[in-house]
Amino acid sequence: MQPGAFLGRVAPRCPPGADSRSATAAADFSADSILRPGPLDLSRRCAIIPAVFMPSKSRKKLSREQERNLDIEIDFLEGVVQRDPTYIEALQVLGDDYTRRGRFEEGLEVDEQLSRLRPADALVHYNLACSYSLTEQFDLAAAALNRALDLGYRDFKWVSKDPDLAKFRKHSLYKKIRARIKAMEIRIH
Repeated sequence: MQPGAFLGRVAPRCPPGADSRSATAAADFSADSILRPGPLDLSRRCAIIPAVFMPSKSRKKLSREQERNLDIEIDFLEGVVQRDPTYIEALQVLGDDYTRRGRFEEGLEVDEQLSRLRPADALVHYNLACSYSLTEQFDLAAAALNRALDLGYRDFKWVSKDPDLAKFRKHSLYKKIRARIKAMEIRIH
């Protein structure tokens, strides 16, 4: 296998600020390394898996090639998570991939697992709110979004335009959260 290639596709370049060792990560990371016993280190993974977990949430239809590549990535990450169910970074990417693929129930399961593993993480609870919204569980979406705000989530503009929360924003529970956000914005400025 060539360095920088994984399962027949060229690995994306690392995002700015990613681990500087990542340029060599693909050379060290292969299907064989997954089968070897011992811990799997995805901290050097950005030649394969993006390091930024705040994904683009636009709902553009995926091409067949994108769907295929995403399915390959999902299969890979499911294997990683099966091997280590507490692997936070792999779970975050897997949850995002499920959502991008329209597999909202599976994404919700991953987000619920992450919320148990990282109960004080604002972004984890924000993503959990998104998953509840996508599965039309609006009471739980409100609770998760309130928890994210309690924990320090402050990207208020994104809350108002995130496509994953579109259905929830039409629900009456969102009005209370919007009022809370407005009050928080006043205190911040």
